[in-house]
Amino acid sequence: MRRSAGWVLLLALGSSVPVIAQTSEEEALRREVEVLRQRYEAQQNALMILEQRLRQLEGSSSAAPPAQRPAPVRQVASNAPAGSGAGAGYGQSLRDEAEPAPSVEALYQEASGFFGGGRFSIEPGFTYSHYDTRQLFLNGFLALDAIFLGNLGVDEINADTFTFDLTARYNWRQRWQFDVNVPFVYRETTYQSAGAGGASTSYSEATVTGDPDIGDVSFGVSYKFLDEGISRPDAVVSLRIKAPTGRHPYGIKLQRQADNDNLNVPETLPTGNGVWSATAGLAVVKTMDPAVVFANLAYTHNFDRDFSDISPQEGVRVPGTVNLGDYFQFGLGMAFALNERMSMSMSFSELISRHSRIRYEGGGWQTVNGSDANAAYFNIGMTWAISDKLTMVPNLSMGLTPDAPDFSVSLKFPYYF
Repeated sequence: MRRSAGWVLLLALGSSVPVIAQTSEEEALRREVEVLRQRYEAQQNALMILEQRLRQLEGSSSAAPPAQRPAPVRQVASNAPAGSGAGAGYGQSLRDEAEPAPSVEALYQEASGFFGGGRFSIEPGFTYSHYDTRQLFLNGFLALDAIFLGNLGVDEINADTFTFDLTARYNWRQRWQFDVNVPFVYRETTYQSAGAGGASTSYSEATVTGDPDIGDVSFGVSYKFLDEGISRPDAVVSLRIKAPTGRHPYGIKLQRQADNDNLNVPETLPTGNGVWSATAGLAVVKTMDPAVVFANLAYTHNFDRDFSDISPQEGVRVPGTVNLGDYFQFGLGMAFALNERMSMSMSFSELISRHSRIRYEGGGWQTVNGSDANAAYFNIGMTWAISDKLTMVPNLSMGLTPDAPDFSVSLKFPYYF
């Protein structure tokens, strides 16, 4: 009886040994699979982070043609059930296109003025500017420290400028960009004056309109010499030449109004400044997720030019030379993408100009008083990538100083081939 019980016990122990061994091996395999899965998921997460950074850099530089952009990344489903086969677990994936979002690409192009990919673009644009200024002038003297004797006048000028321009750009070898801008300008200005002969009730106005005409055509070349890195921005230098193709303001005669001897208005309005100029500029753009910051600096030199007549007096013709004051301008701002197709930007810009000078034939240089300027603006803009090729860019610019227009509204439609 005891011998029978021993054989039964031995048989039971012998049959349980393979089961225990099989269970231990299965647990070891499960642990190994789990470790491998965790490593795989960690690698995929790291790859996804690197891919997002690459998309930001591509959106900032826009220099890589489509053929050089990386292939889509596969995101592995991390919630696959345990014990499922490779085809069911690791085979389920989602594609994440590596190309930059259209809004980010459009945002960079507007911030830097540079686009890549070896493409050609045409950009029609429309700008409306309004300028309103009032000034009080006194012509006389103060008697007994209290009574003003002489003429006083209150002048008001309301100027509206409509500009339609067409810009063509070509990017060569992803580093060089050439562009030409052709503007067409229409202007309308209303001059108002009160106080003729010292009477505050005497008030008159006159409106002068200029026929739509071509403005000053400009040509530019840009070179991207620095690509964005971890601690450095994208940087673009540019050189622009502006030709005096528009109607210049020199020699335009002022006509006195019959009903108000305080009011003098020009016989026509100019569409250009009449001189050749050269502008050297630098623009930098840096991605600081989720925003893009940018800054630019430019200096413009105006070349002297001789004119057959620079006198504003009717019936008088005086040759002379004009030296417009050089000026420099700077700006800085921030932009951020709202979604896949739309982005917004805010920026501040300022232009500071030196005095202008004139020289009549046979005479010396004379400084034009009040010809220096300090024009500051606050800009709010938006970019909307309507399609992969067409973008709409509205912008509102508000003047912060008396020399700046009260406001300017522009709308541009860059189209990339």
